Amino acid sequence: MIDIVVVLRAEDAVLDFLSVLTDPQGTETHVICGDTSQRVVLPADGTLTERLAVLARHVRPVDDSAASPGPEALAALVARSTTGRQARLWTHSPADNRRSRGVLGRDAALAGEGLTVRHAVGYSPFLQFISDLDRPLDRARTAAKLGFVNRHCGHLLHTTSPDQVLYTARVPATERFFTAEADERDRLFALLASLGDEAASVDDPWEFASSPYEDERLDATTAWIADRCDPDDGPLIEVGACEGALTTRLTGKGFTVEATEPNPLFRGRLAERVGDTVRVHPDGLEELAARPHLPGPAYLLIEMLYYGQDLDLLDTLPTDRVFVALEPDAIASRLDPWLEATPGWEPADRTHLVLPVLETVCGGRAYLSKRGSVGVLLRRTTR
Repeated sequence: MIDIVVVLRAEDAVLDFLSVLTDPQGTETHVICGDTSQRVVLPADGTLTERLAVLARHVRPVDDSAASPGPEALAALVARSTTGRQARLWTHSPADNRRSRGVLGRDAALAGEGLTVRHAVGYSPFLQFISDLDRPLDRARTAAKLGFVNRHCGHLLHTTSPDQVLYTARVPATERFFTAEADERDRLFALLASLGDEAASVDDPWEFASSPYEDERLDATTAWIADRCDPDDGPLIEVGACEGALTTRLTGKGFTVEATEPNPLFRGRLAERVGDTVRVHPDGLEELAARPHLPGPAYLLIEMLYYGQDLDLLDTLPTDRVFVALEPDAIASRLDPWLEATPGWEPADRTHLVLPVLETVCGGRAYLSKRGSVGVLLRRTTR
């Protein structure tokens, strides 16, 4: 039996997998560095000092382009290590907040098909994981980890690279691991993606269909809109409709909805879900503002203004009312300052839609804080 540790960069093997490198069973350990596609073989009889000295030679300068070589390349490297022997594979979490590590962890699990694969919890500031194996380091091994960082990773302690910089939370004294089936792994990966095809790589990545919190939020949002709009007034324009969780609730209340969704994967699922009952458009907020071709009594910007969109785009939307829903901190930090500085809009209504909760995700593998939602109805005062 050998251990294969698949990491993005050489130092990751020490930061998150030191307990594997010091396994008392004394197994041979192979470290595969995804950024360079190098295999580093650590003999079973090597001391910890010797093993760390070997890895230190592979620590590289800061490199924000470091990336997984992909599952096929990793599978070839893993096969070279196993050569028919039994092996355990250890790698990053697909939900590691350092996205490059998350991608590597997902790819390594695909590469290690047929092997026992354990993911390190790693850096996960927003999720609390239910782990399967916890390994607290004693003082000697903790000192060895810190000594390695201070001696060989000084450039990572003061870099400005958000993915590469090292600080306390990224050097754990207890290394935690979990195993995951393919569906759970894919859902964890998608959950931590903010936008794009990574988020859309699974159906319903934010679990609107199964989350009690999201169900309450969507029902409250629907009731809020329905209380302030009349279905006979004309079509509501829903921007960023995703897979239609709010859309179908609104059509169930008798509203006509023009749903827009720029992501092609989400848009395909949206179109399939709503059928002929809703017209679906590929536009995002920027396109709708640049070409105001969808007039309506109200635009719906529900839980989608988290990505740095220019709020001045609202000025060119062909409507006099915009429903915005965001978590309370985002309302206070983004929307309220914009309203104070923008004479053309005023808040006609402010409604607390749902309170914060802690809720499990991905079948109970982890839990996180759902931060609540506040709805603000904006009314145009000047044109």
